Amino acid sequence: MIGFTDASLAVAVIAQADPGVEVDIGATGGLLGGAISAFLTTLVVGAILIAIRPEYTDRMMGNVLEDPVGTFAYGIVSLIAIVLVTVLLFVTIIGAIVAIPLALAAYLIWAVGAAIAYLAIADRLVGRNDDEWFKRLLVAAALSGALALTGVGGILAICIGAAGFGAVLRDVLE
Repeated sequence: MIGFTDASLAVAVIAQADPGVEVDIGATGGLLGGAISAFLTTLVVGAILIAIRPEYTDRMMGNVLEDPVGTFAYGIVSLIAIVLVTVLLFVTIIGAIVAIPLALAAYLIWAVGAAIAYLAIADRLVGRNDDEWFKRLLVAAALSGALALTGVGGILAICIGAAGFGAVLRDVLE
Protein backbone atom coordinates (compact mmCIF):
# COMPACT_ATOMS: atom_id res chain seq x y z
CA MET A 1 0.00 0.00 0.00
CA ILE A 2 1.25 3.45 -0.90
CA GLY A 3 1.54 5.86 2.00
CA PHE A 4 0.77 9.58 1.99
CA THR A 5 4.36 10.58 1.28
CA ASP A 6 4.65 7.97 -1.48
CA ALA A 7 1.46 9.24 -3.13
CA SER A 8 2.68 12.83 -2.89
CA LEU A 9 5.98 11.80 -4.48
CA ALA A 10 4.16 9.99 -7.30
CA VAL A 11 1.97 13.04 -8.02
CA ALA A 12 5.02 15.30 -8.00
CA VAL A 13 6.90 13.05 -10.43
CA ILE A 14 3.93 12.87 -12.82
CA ALA A 15 3.44 16.65 -12.66
CA GLN A 16 7.10 17.25 -13.48
CA ALA A 17 7.01 14.84 -16.41
CA ASP A 18 4.24 16.79 -18.16
CA PRO A 19 3.01 19.82 -16.26
CA GLY A 20 0.75 20.85 -19.18
CA VAL A 21 1.80 24.49 -18.87
CA GLU A 22 4.01 26.15 -21.42
CA VAL A 23 5.53 29.49 -20.53
CA ASP A 24 7.06 31.69 -23.21
CA ILE A 25 8.87 34.64 -21.73
CA GLY A 26 10.29 35.99 -24.99
CA ALA A 27 9.78 39.73 -25.24
CA THR A 28 10.43 39.87 -28.98
CA GLY A 29 6.93 38.81 -30.01
CA GLY A 30 5.28 41.31 -27.68
CA LEU A 31 7.47 44.20 -28.81
CA LEU A 32 7.04 43.34 -32.47
CA GLY A 33 3.28 43.00 -32.12
CA GLY A 34 3.10 46.29 -30.25
CA ALA A 35 5.22 48.01 -32.89
CA ILE A 36 3.04 46.71 -35.72
CA SER A 37 -0.07 47.74 -33.82
CA ALA A 38 1.31 51.24 -33.16
CA PHE A 39 2.36 51.62 -36.80
CA LEU A 40 -1.02 50.52 -38.15
CA THR A 41 -3.03 52.57 -35.63
CA THR A 42 -1.13 55.74 -36.47
CA LEU A 43 -1.34 55.01 -40.18
CA VAL A 44 -5.08 54.27 -40.23
CA VAL A 45 -6.19 56.99 -37.79
CA GLY A 46 -3.91 59.53 -39.47
CA ALA A 47 -5.23 58.61 -42.93
CA ILE A 48 -8.83 58.95 -41.73
CA LEU A 49 -8.08 62.34 -40.15
CA ILE A 50 -6.37 63.59 -43.29
CA ALA A 51 -9.14 62.32 -45.55
CA ILE A 52 -12.07 63.61 -43.48
CA ARG A 53 -10.77 66.71 -41.69
CA PRO A 54 -7.43 67.94 -43.10
CA GLU A 55 -7.95 71.52 -41.81
CA TYR A 56 -8.66 70.29 -38.29
CA THR A 57 -5.65 67.98 -38.41
CA ASP A 58 -3.42 70.80 -39.58
CA ARG A 59 -4.75 73.14 -36.87
CA MET A 60 -4.24 70.54 -34.11
CA MET A 61 -0.73 69.83 -35.39
CA GLY A 62 -0.06 73.56 -35.09
CA ASN A 63 -1.37 73.56 -31.51
CA VAL A 64 0.95 70.70 -30.56
CA LEU A 65 3.95 72.41 -32.17
CA GLU A 66 3.17 75.86 -30.70
CA ASP A 67 2.71 74.69 -27.11
CA PRO A 68 4.12 71.17 -26.65
CA VAL A 69 4.63 71.51 -22.88
CA GLY A 70 1.15 72.93 -22.30
CA THR A 71 -0.59 70.29 -24.40
CA PHE A 72 1.50 67.57 -22.75
CA ALA A 73 0.60 68.80 -19.24
CA TYR A 74 -3.07 69.09 -20.17
CA GLY A 75 -2.99 65.59 -21.65
CA ILE A 76 -1.25 63.93 -18.70
CA VAL A 77 -3.49 65.57 -16.10
CA SER A 78 -6.58 64.68 -18.15
CA LEU A 79 -5.41 61.11 -18.62
CA ILE A 80 -4.81 60.64 -14.90
CA ALA A 81 -8.22 62.14 -14.10
CA ILE A 82 -9.97 59.89 -16.64
CA VAL A 83 -8.24 56.79 -15.29
CA LEU A 84 -9.18 57.68 -11.70
CA VAL A 85 -12.80 58.42 -12.61
CA THR A 86 -13.03 55.19 -14.62
CA VAL A 87 -11.66 53.13 -11.73
CA LEU A 88 -13.98 54.81 -9.25
CA LEU A 89 -16.94 54.18 -11.54
CA PHE A 90 -15.99 50.52 -11.88
CA VAL A 91 -16.07 50.14 -8.10
CA THR A 92 -19.80 50.77 -8.14
CA ILE A 93 -21.95 48.35 -10.08
CA ILE A 94 -24.08 51.03 -11.72
CA GLY A 95 -21.03 53.16 -12.57
CA ALA A 96 -19.60 50.42 -14.78
CA ILE A 97 -22.28 51.29 -17.33
CA VAL A 98 -20.77 54.77 -17.60
CA ALA A 99 -17.13 53.70 -17.19
CA ILE A 100 -16.99 51.49 -20.28
CA PRO A 101 -18.13 54.19 -22.77
CA LEU A 102 -15.87 56.70 -20.99
CA ALA A 103 -12.86 54.42 -21.39
CA LEU A 104 -13.69 53.76 -25.06
CA ALA A 105 -14.12 57.47 -25.78
CA ALA A 106 -10.82 58.24 -24.04
CA TYR A 107 -9.07 55.55 -26.08
CA LEU A 108 -10.44 56.93 -29.35
CA ILE A 109 -9.47 60.49 -28.43
CA TRP A 110 -6.02 59.20 -27.43
CA ALA A 111 -5.62 57.50 -30.83
CA VAL A 112 -6.63 60.69 -32.66
CA GLY A 113 -4.39 62.85 -30.49
CA ALA A 114 -1.40 60.55 -30.80
CA ALA A 115 -1.77 60.42 -34.58
CA ILE A 116 -1.91 64.22 -34.68
CA ALA A 117 1.18 64.54 -32.48
CA TYR A 118 3.15 62.06 -34.62
CA LEU A 119 2.03 63.90 -37.75
CA ALA A 120 3.26 67.16 -36.19
CA ILE A 121 6.67 65.62 -35.51
CA ALA A 122 6.78 64.16 -39.02
CA ASP A 123 5.88 67.59 -40.40
CA ARG A 124 8.96 69.04 -38.69
CA LEU A 125 11.18 66.18 -39.84
CA VAL A 126 10.05 65.99 -43.46
CA GLY A 127 8.59 69.41 -44.13
CA ARG A 128 5.71 70.29 -46.40
CA ASN A 129 5.90 69.64 -50.11
CA ASP A 130 2.86 70.98 -51.96
CA ASP A 131 0.60 69.94 -49.07
CA GLU A 132 1.54 66.29 -49.59
CA TRP A 133 0.34 64.24 -46.64
CA PHE A 134 1.47 60.80 -47.74
CA LYS A 135 5.15 61.18 -46.82
CA ARG A 136 4.35 62.79 -43.47
CA LEU A 137 1.84 60.04 -42.69
CA LEU A 138 4.37 57.28 -43.41
CA VAL A 139 7.06 58.99 -41.32
CA ALA A 140 4.59 59.48 -38.44
CA ALA A 141 3.54 55.81 -38.53
CA ALA A 142 7.14 54.63 -38.80
CA LEU A 143 8.15 56.79 -35.85
CA SER A 144 5.27 55.44 -33.78
CA GLY A 145 6.16 51.85 -34.64
CA ALA A 146 9.87 52.39 -34.04
CA LEU A 147 9.30 53.81 -30.58
CA ALA A 148 7.06 50.90 -29.66
CA LEU A 149 9.63 48.45 -31.02
CA THR A 150 12.38 49.69 -28.74
CA GLY A 151 10.39 49.09 -25.58
CA VAL A 152 12.09 51.96 -23.78
CA GLY A 153 10.61 54.29 -26.38
CA GLY A 154 7.22 53.56 -24.86
CA ILE A 155 7.79 56.31 -22.31
CA LEU A 156 8.48 58.80 -25.09
CA ALA A 157 5.48 57.46 -27.02
CA ILE A 158 3.26 58.14 -23.98
CA CYS A 159 4.60 61.70 -23.81
CA ILE A 160 3.94 62.26 -27.52
CA GLY A 161 0.47 60.76 -27.23
CA ALA A 162 -0.27 62.88 -24.17
CA ALA A 163 0.64 66.05 -26.06
CA GLY A 164 -1.76 65.17 -28.88
CA PHE A 165 -4.42 64.00 -26.41
CA GLY A 166 -4.13 67.30 -24.56
CA ALA A 167 -4.41 69.33 -27.77
CA VAL A 168 -7.55 67.49 -28.87
CA LEU A 169 -9.18 67.64 -25.41
CA ARG A 170 -8.34 71.30 -24.99
CA ASP A 171 -9.95 72.03 -28.36
CA VAL A 172 -13.07 70.04 -27.48
CA LEU A 173 -13.50 71.34 -23.93
CA GLU A 174 -12.68 75.00 -24.52
